[in-house]
Amino acid sequence: MSLRWIAAAALALLATTPVHADTMVINVNGVTFDDKGQPQRFAALQIGPDGKIKALFQSKDKRPKTQYQIDGKGRTMIPGLIDAHLHVMELGFGALTLDLSETKSLAEALAKIRAYAAAHPDRPWITGRGWNQEAWGLGRFPTAAELDAAVPGRPVWLARVDGHAGWGNSAALNAAGVTAASRDPAGGRIERLAGGKPAGVLVDDAALLVDRVVPPPRPDDRDLAFDTAQRLLLARGLTAVADMGTSIEDWQTFRRAGDLGRLRLRVMSYAMGIEAMTLIGGPGPTPWLYDDRLRLNGLKLYTDGALGSRGALLKAPYADAPQTRGIVRTGETQLKNLMSRAAMDNFQLAIHAIGDAANADVLDAIEELAATYRGDRRWRIEHAQVVDPLDIPRFGKLGVIASMQPIHQVSDRTMAEARLGPGRLTGAYAWKSIANAGARLAFGSDAPVELPDPFAGMAAALTREDATGQPFGGWLPQERVDRAAALAGYTSGAAWAGFAERKFGRLAPGLRADFVLIDVDPLLAAPAALRKARVLETWINGEKVFEAPRQREAESR
Repeated sequence: MSLRWIAAAALALLATTPVHADTMVINVNGVTFDDKGQPQRFAALQIGPDGKIKALFQSKDKRPKTQYQIDGKGRTMIPGLIDAHLHVMELGFGALTLDLSETKSLAEALAKIRAYAAAHPDRPWITGRGWNQEAWGLGRFPTAAELDAAVPGRPVWLARVDGHAGWGNSAALNAAGVTAASRDPAGGRIERLAGGKPAGVLVDDAALLVDRVVPPPRPDDRDLAFDTAQRLLLARGLTAVADMGTSIEDWQTFRRAGDLGRLRLRVMSYAMGIEAMTLIGGPGPTPWLYDDRLRLNGLKLYTDGALGSRGALLKAPYADAPQTRGIVRTGETQLKNLMSRAAMDNFQLAIHAIGDAANADVLDAIEELAATYRGDRRWRIEHAQVVDPLDIPRFGKLGVIASMQPIHQVSDRTMAEARLGPGRLTGAYAWKSIANAGARLAFGSDAPVELPDPFAGMAAALTREDATGQPFGGWLPQERVDRAAALAGYTSGAAWAGFAERKFGRLAPGLRADFVLIDVDPLLAAPAALRKARVLETWINGEKVFEAPRQREAESR
């Protein structure tokens, strides 16, 4: 079965229900935010033929007659959800390749790898993602020798769950020319055995040594991956995303979808590096394309790695590895030069910083550059996971957006405790403190690192507990946010962070009619119910782009 045939079948699932004339959606429990950020209730919504909202109505209001009327059946309507930080193409490819994210042990992972290789004998490389030595309770990184035992002949190259390390077998390392004589590249680390032989895991920029020799996907592979990602996201109620790290090939994929009328999702793009930024945007950010479905906003840069692979840059050594403070992926001078190059052409900056030292470095750079590059810059720090409490007030002072992922706190809790030690947890995943300092919050998932599930993220933001209710009362509970802030982080806050607040992110006259019908009220439901929220319908630009299967079946009977 060809990839083109599969892609055509996938596209059929993106069929839409368009609105071609004035339409009134009635009988809804509407929840949105007003222009001051306060929650607002409504009972009906009018959509114009251009896919924009004409008016909101309360139940007592007199409504104009419209050509079409849709009964919301009392369901809750919220603005289309926005993931402020994910990786669209990686999400799609992750769904189409080997996924180890649910494995609980090294043995289980190796069995899955062995079975996958046997099921795909025609693939010259076995690729995938999702391994996590912490979830396996391994206490170390896996090795090439362990992969060799599962797949000895063909190269195997697997990204860690956070994307900040790769695990390869001997065939993959040999193909890349990685030997005992290979030096650690700037911004990366080759894990080694006694004597210097590569152990099999390459951290951060060292992974590029193998990435370069993996056969690249073809355009039709990319189209299928993007279509797959769109379907996954629309089913979660996501109508817009910020794609963090768009390559020129990714951009071309988005443009092909737009040109062919297959672009449903709204994508706020941040280029991976200066070269991609200039190739895509040229002299500045692109205009909004395809009815506000695609725009290059700015540039994504990295200052450090991730906590899980001990690449996050800390001010003091790791509690569980005192020989290291992490990895500098972009030095102070280079960071300022790259930021300045982007800012002079009005590209927005989105800077990955996880460790407290990395966050301090980015804040220092912003403080220096802000004196030259004035105006509405909306500087973004992506993740801001571990921040020195002394640096938290600087987020508000400098007008820095904290683009954070609440579900990371749930997944990372025990690992973060081990990496930092109990005395350095203040300022970790500090949503409330950063917001209280006057900073804007934008929430996301970092998918495919986590599932792109905004409702699980909201529940985590409210409780700082996992799905089983642990730890009871929440981890560092003083950092919980309220319900309105949690919902805003995935709607109006995420739109503002991407310069899209005049396009979407709320339900208000003049904005795009992007909304979701769900089975719970996010401002009232218990966190457990919110975590299990069911998306019934997803609408973008006045078009229904997803409907829950059971609902379709029930209405057809």
